[in-house]
Amino acid sequence: MTEHRAPTDLPLSLLDLATVRDGASVAEAVAESVEQAQAAERAGFRRVWYAEHHNMPAIASSATSVLIAHVAAHTESIRLGSGGVMLPNHSPLVIAEQFGTLAELHPGRIDLGVGRAPGTDQRTLQALRRDPSAAERFPQDVLELQGYLTGRTRIPGIEAYPGKGTDVPLYILGSSAFGAQLAAQLGLGYAFASHFAPQMLEHAARLYREHFEPSEALAEPHFIAAANVIAADTREEADREWEAARRARIRMMLGRGRTLSDDEVEMLLHSPAGQQVLTMLECTAVGTGEETATWLRDFAAKVQADELIITTAAQDAGVRRRTLELLGEHVVRA
Repeated sequence: MTEHRAPTDLPLSLLDLATVRDGASVAEAVAESVEQAQAAERAGFRRVWYAEHHNMPAIASSATSVLIAHVAAHTESIRLGSGGVMLPNHSPLVIAEQFGTLAELHPGRIDLGVGRAPGTDQRTLQALRRDPSAAERFPQDVLELQGYLTGRTRIPGIEAYPGKGTDVPLYILGSSAFGAQLAAQLGLGYAFASHFAPQMLEHAARLYREHFEPSEALAEPHFIAAANVIAADTREEADREWEAARRARIRMMLGRGRTLSDDEVEMLLHSPAGQQVLTMLECTAVGTGEETATWLRDFAAKVQADELIITTAAQDAGVRRRTLELLGEHVVRA
């Protein structure tokens, strides 16, 4: 088993969900994403990732590479990437060209995390003009994409311009054993979506480490675990924000396109469906900077994570920025 960092040396990264708040515009959400990335950069975070979702009015990161380009132009050094691009929605060549362009514009700052889920529902998948069976080709598509980026194409006569030779780091994203085994087999970094699907976390982490095969891309396994965090100057403030976040998740997951009253949300919180939704948030740290830092170190040690990527679960943008500041103080620079 590989040697791990001491708990005090724990790299932190940010998964920004690019949330469009109720009553706010997409432009305001993107501006908040820029502010979040700048705050993460000041706090010493390693990277910020954005996820591809479609047909979701509360998420502004569907055109993931475009958002990355915008944020990169407004930051200086922090790494930026996808967490992730849903590869079955695209041709590997197009993604290689997009992220190759980003890498040429911002050398040494771009990551490419890919997943095989559609990031949407079946009807929207049809609107994307994708075949539902495309996910079955995911391993082959990853290899094709890797070939374009390294300059050793697997399709004779086809190269990615830009993209060829940029060696943009590839990561496999997942929430099951499949992604862990694929990342291990290919010798790539692996990020687990435990911020919303914690059930298979420890099993996937163990599979990845036990079966990892060193590659030109990566000599040793690099496992990234995700967690939600709400940090505030007082425990009481953090608890209030956590309660608001829980209710917001109920509204999003169980509202089915309609606005729920406070009484309906209260009822759903204690229903079987509501409890199932809340189990998705099992990997969540809530408290002061010191309390959340302790939780994160214990969590990283438990799953033997080389890096944590966190989502700032608070509804208020100011609280999200304060979370990053406190984690910078109590984790990154501790």
